[in-house]
Amino acid sequence: MDLRRIFTTFAQSKLAYLKNKNIVMEKLEETINEELKRFLLSKGEIDEHLPQCPDVESKWETIAQAYMPDGIREFQNYPVASLGWMMYIGMAIASMWDKDWEIYSQFPDLYTYLRDKRGYDNMDEYIREEELKLDNKASADLESLASECAARVHSTLMHLHIEPGTREAFFAYVACLHQLYLMGAAVQLKRMGYHMTKIG
Repeated sequence: MDLRRIFTTFAQSKLAYLKNKNIVMEKLEETINEELKRFLLSKGEIDEHLPQCPDVESKWETIAQAYMPDGIREFQNYPVASLGWMMYIGMAIASMWDKDWEIYSQFPDLYTYLRDKRGYDNMDEYIREEELKLDNKASADLESLASECAARVHSTLMHLHIEPGTREAFFAYVACLHQLYLMGAAVQLKRMGYHMTKIG
C-alpha cells in the first residue's frame, strides 16, 4: 500500500483524519478494538473493563503527527513493525504517566524523544529494556505479543481491499495505529496495577 502521496495531502494539518473520520473508519476502529480486546483478554493482558487514562489519550494526536513520516516510510517494506511500534509507544506513554507525568507531559514531542534514544529500528528494544525495564524473558514475551497484535491488525487492514494511495487508505492506517496505541496503553496500565472495577 503506497501511502506517501496521500500523506502529503492529508497529514499536514493536524491529522485530517481526526477531522474527517467517517462512519466507515469509525466502524473499522470498532472492529480492530474488538479483535484486539478479544485476543488480549484471552492472553490475560487486559481486563474486560479497560482502564481510562485521559492524559495518555490526549497525547495521541501529537504522537501520531510526529510518527507519520517514519511509520508510512516503514510500512512499505515492514508493515507489521510500522503498526506494532505504535503499541510499544502506547505502553511507553502509560509508563511515563505512572512515573512522573508532571515532567513528561511537558515534553513537546514524546515520540521523537523515544525514537532518538536508539533510532527507529531499535525503538521497540529501547522501550522494552529501558522504559519498561523488562528482563530477557519478559522482553521476548512482549515482543511476541506486540508482533501478534500488529499482524492481526495488518491482516484486518489488508482484507479491506482499500485502493492504495487514497484518502481511505490513509485514514484506515491511522485508525489501526490509534487502536494499537490505546491497547498498548491498556496493557501497560494493567501491568502497573490499574484496574477498572464495576460498582454496584
